[in-house]
Amino acid sequence: MNPYFRLMRLDKPIGIYLLLWPALWALFLAADGLPRFDLFIIFVLGVVIMRSAGCVINDYADRKIDKLVKRTQHRPITSGEISAKSALTLFFTMMLAAFGLVLMTNSLTIQLAFIAAGLATLYPFTKRWTHLPQFVLGLAFAMSVPMAFAATNGNVSDGAWWVFIATVIWTVIYDTMYAMADREEDLKIGVKSTAVLFAKFDKWIIGLLQICLLLVFLKISEIFNLGVFYDISIIFSAFLMIYHQKMIKNREKTACFQAFLHNNFIGMVIFIGIALSLTL
Repeated sequence: MNPYFRLMRLDKPIGIYLLLWPALWALFLAADGLPRFDLFIIFVLGVVIMRSAGCVINDYADRKIDKLVKRTQHRPITSGEISAKSALTLFFTMMLAAFGLVLMTNSLTIQLAFIAAGLATLYPFTKRWTHLPQFVLGLAFAMSVPMAFAATNGNVSDGAWWVFIATVIWTVIYDTMYAMADREEDLKIGVKSTAVLFAKFDKWIIGLLQICLLLVFLKISEIFNLGVFYDISIIFSAFLMIYHQKMIKNREKTACFQAFLHNNFIGMVIFIGIALSLTL
């Protein structure tokens, strides 16, 4: 498989899905129904490009660390298939492409895009100086929410920030599960994460965050006057969270990683609930 394709993780689209769902939540909520077709295309393409760019800058930042982790030893930069310089060139090219898409919106969305770009660039380096890189990733992923509201309505409503908060909490949940799979190796090489920070309380803290996320979902229902379909989606999400707790119960690496992947269904279920409530 082409090393640039692997560098952008286009062979592993789960990151695209996890970033895409909150953007779609926001687009439908901002439009109070079906979003404008041009904005839909802009945001979907933007998600794909920004997620790919994020993977590139992540591998550039971790090119030395990846040599020490079995799972990442064969990434294109670490293995020497792609030079660090070429990776940076690709990163900046994709950032320019994403900026070109944002230029098709409005001034407020463009201003928010600079914040989003800064967070996406900063995130890979945070694991060296804070145990909260998952929180920074959540902020980066959640920036699609105010951008979607700004692009749709020319402003960011108070309700949009509740969707932003939901996205941050959800990201911390699933990325902590991801980090749990790498915790032993991270401890050996000194990489920081919420999984390292939470230690033996990881499952309890994830559980508390899941409860907080459900409460925020309920608040979103109240703010946007969503109907029964959305309420059903919250119930389904609660059952999915219980299932994820079962998956991480023994902190087994493969199971923790599978729980991370399975969070995609929470994003999908919530989106279906929003879309049905607003369009039927």
